[in-house]
Amino acid sequence: MDTDVQLTERDPSPAPDQGPDQGSRFARFTARPAGLRHRPVTLLALCLAFVLLLSAFVAQPFLIPSSSMENTLQIGDRVLVNKLAYRFGTEPARGDVVVFDGTGSFVHREQGENPVTGLLRATGAALGLARPAETDYVKRVIGIGGDHVTCCDERGRIEVNGEAVREGYLHPGDAPSSVTFDIVVPEGKLWVMGDHRARSSDSRDHLGDPGGGTVPVDKVIGRADLITWPVSRWRTLSAPIPAAAGSRG
Repeated sequence: MDTDVQLTERDPSPAPDQGPDQGSRFARFTARPAGLRHRPVTLLALCLAFVLLLSAFVAQPFLIPSSSMENTLQIGDRVLVNKLAYRFGTEPARGDVVVFDGTGSFVHREQGENPVTGLLRATGAALGLARPAETDYVKRVIGIGGDHVTCCDERGRIEVNGEAVREGYLHPGDAPSSVTFDIVVPEGKLWVMGDHRARSSDSRDHLGDPGGGTVPVDKVIGRADLITWPVSRWRTLSAPIPAAAGSRG
């Protein structure tokens, strides 16, 4: 009976062909896949955090939501907005295409949005995958602080400081403006207009609002420097000076 028991008992000592640490090696080997499974998730989270930080402080992709800047920018274009363009003492110049927050200038009411939906939309917008906030606009700077901007001269052109604006970027068939105006842009403000004047809600539409349609410089998010998508439209956005403007006044 004792002999039978001894024959069926398992010897816990390592087999002769195994080293003393063979068991621990096997345990480490089998444990690796579990650890590796978490690495892609961690790397993805780190990459997303980096892209969001880059978008918040350096450069942000911006999805064009409307036709107000055609043909320069078309619906669905993604432009790269340079958020450092005006951070170090430089201010927007005539001809710059800028993205700005229209709260207080173009928008004078609260924009209600579900917090969760708002967070998802903001994240998508920061990556250039979703429409921007309804308070964000993209327009071209026509007048800067101190400029005297009028419309129109005898040939139907906008004038800046008495000089006619040469607007080669206008949408074909559009007049410079169907609205007459005469304004001296306050210091620290901008007069902005879309390139597709027939379809652009811009400074002209807010002449009777506080600020007279001008946009505070400190509401500018950044300068649109480059069309990044679609690839067929990949090019830089030049900043033509829309007038051989003389001294401001």
